[in-house]
Amino acid sequence: MTAVAERPAPARPVRGARLSRATAFAAIAAILVTFAAAAAVPSPLYVVYQREWGFSAAMLTVIFAVYVVALIAALLTLGALSDYVGRRPVLAGAIVLEAVALVLFLVAGDVSALLAARIVQGVATGAALSTLGAALIDLNPEHAPGRAGLISGIAPVGGLGLGALGCGLLVEFAPFPTHLVFALLLAGMAVAGLAVALMPETAARRPGAAASLTPRLGVPARLRADLVALVPIIVASWALGGLYLSLGPSVAADSFGIHDHLIGGLVVAIVCGVGALTSFLLRGTPTPRVLLVAGSGLVAGGLITVAGLVAGSLPLATAGSVVSGAGFGAAALASFSTLAQIAQPHERSELLAVALVISYAALSLPAVIAGVAAGRVGLHATVLVYGAAVAALGALALLAQRRRG
Repeated sequence: MTAVAERPAPARPVRGARLSRATAFAAIAAILVTFAAAAAVPSPLYVVYQREWGFSAAMLTVIFAVYVVALIAALLTLGALSDYVGRRPVLAGAIVLEAVALVLFLVAGDVSALLAARIVQGVATGAALSTLGAALIDLNPEHAPGRAGLISGIAPVGGLGLGALGCGLLVEFAPFPTHLVFALLLAGMAVAGLAVALMPETAARRPGAAASLTPRLGVPARLRADLVALVPIIVASWALGGLYLSLGPSVAADSFGIHDHLIGGLVVAIVCGVGALTSFLLRGTPTPRVLLVAGSGLVAGGLITVAGLVAGSLPLATAGSVVSGAGFGAAALASFSTLAQIAQPHERSELLAVALVISYAALSLPAVIAGVAAGRVGLHATVLVYGAAVAALGALALLAQRRRG
């Protein structure tokens, strides 16, 4: 693996900044959780929208996919922008766009409005993710050099689980099930905007901002081997995430007759919550060992989940989700910790953008294929094949890591 890059001198804070570097680091982590939670919130609501508007499982995955397509487009065009104009302007723009998306969710009355909301949300999230990750690395405390990688692994996974679970609770027990959660997230975005306004700028402006908007996937030659080595585990873990985020609540209803919205949120929260906990518990563990946990968890979790679905056993399927979540979290930790270590300051946003494009392509494309297949062969059979495929991808990741080691 490439040696850890030397830590650069921190950029001077902008005039008017009120937050210390430590407080800004915590604020960036919280904003990352909020964006991830907002991305997961629609998952428990899909079955509600489906019942109210009468669309198919294929349309459900299209709604899921347009978000990811917009996110990837934003990563390709805006992913490196903060390396040129600074972190704060890009984050401020992303927060404004996210607020617009949340307003669209609030007023949505049909599938077309839902699609529009997800597209705007995808652009906002794509603009935010690589910038937030780069800002975490910029602000990383000197006494804890691995903290940025740890937070980059935990926060998105934990945020997805928090968003799904919180939404499930609100839909099941609170009034205005398709509105209240978005109003709360709007308030969260207002707080995030204030934090960005008060935080120090950590990236100096430099020429090339306009050229950076040209879509490309560029990785410096010295970093390519490290990134390529991570691709199998990234693809396996995010393909798993796509299954749970797009079809998880529908599978619970179709295979086990569970129509409780809280349980629908728990389907996603189990995988993501266990993933976040696993990332935390494995902090400080050597990367090769974390990758072993990741691949093993994805293989075993996929097989156990498939066995639970075949047997019609909810406890067994739940156990498979727990094991899969451990693999998901370990994969996120290993991936983002490695990327945090190997990139120079001027490479951070672009490298993270490339890794995120791979992640979200793996999240969306299999899920869309599964949605189409579900309309032809049934949801139950589709998920069985999908689970087996995730297990196979995990095995390939283990094999790739063994060869590299």
